[in-house]
Amino acid sequence: MIEDNPNGWLRDRVALVTGGASGLGAAIVRRFVSEGARVGVFDKSPEPLAALSHELGERIVTCAGDVRELADQRGAVAAVEHAFGRLDVMVANAGIWDYNTPLVDLADERIASAFDELFAVNVKGYLLSAKATQEALVRSGGTMIFTISNAGFHADGGGPLYTASKHAVVGLVKQLAYECAPHVRVNAVAPGAIPTDLRGPQALGMEEQSITNTFFKGRRRSAVLPLSDLPSPEDYTGAYVLLASHENASMATGAILNFDGGFAVRGVRQARAGDDLPERFGHPPKSP
Repeated sequence: MIEDNPNGWLRDRVALVTGGASGLGAAIVRRFVSEGARVGVFDKSPEPLAALSHELGERIVTCAGDVRELADQRGAVAAVEHAFGRLDVMVANAGIWDYNTPLVDLADERIASAFDELFAVNVKGYLLSAKATQEALVRSGGTMIFTISNAGFHADGGGPLYTASKHAVVGLVKQLAYECAPHVRVNAVAPGAIPTDLRGPQALGMEEQSITNTFFKGRRRSAVLPLSDLPSPEDYTGAYVLLASHENASMATGAILNFDGGFAVRGVRQARAGDDLPERFGHPPKSP
């Protein structure tokens, strides 16, 4: 049961979280509510939205839609402003993952559609979130927060499609921080591994895959992270609270908080991921 906290960091703030009905998004919603905020939750899945609405009641307003559609995102902004009178914080969080699919495994006939789908959600969806909320956030002197990933900075956090999309979002954050100053702060959080219901592109037949039931199935610890316990979505929410709080982050814009379990400071594990490429293409292996 989440109780009202009149002394929370986000008291009297109003936020909108995309991809907010499950996983990291839902954890952010719950944490924001616990910090005193009222939250709009935008997601493509009506059933999780209904469950979250039943849990949090009048503290949230829900809206189903597609982040790839500007009209849907503007509808969510309108619903939030109608319910709570304003908008102070936008968290762009909806995304899909490519399950570390390497280029050699991307079938010729699927690569274009997979690229279009993944970039439409992970990059265009974020751009449209910014477009839909910019005017309201200028009025309130608010903030935009984007979910990136360790894949926005390093290799092996995804395949080339996902990694390229997250690098693109790094550029988007910096450009929007420049364009929106001094009225709107624009920042990001780059989480590491998260066991959630994160799905993959339909174009690759991954729309029903869940990262928890595949990549992290049965695992509690990571052999490649300095902070080896696998985190929960809740472990990342403090970074979003910090950036959403004007009192605590008033000088932060264009900043990216790397909450990645030490991904960037891990030791050398494997230097050549493509050692087996000649064999995979049917060529004899090269001499060492």
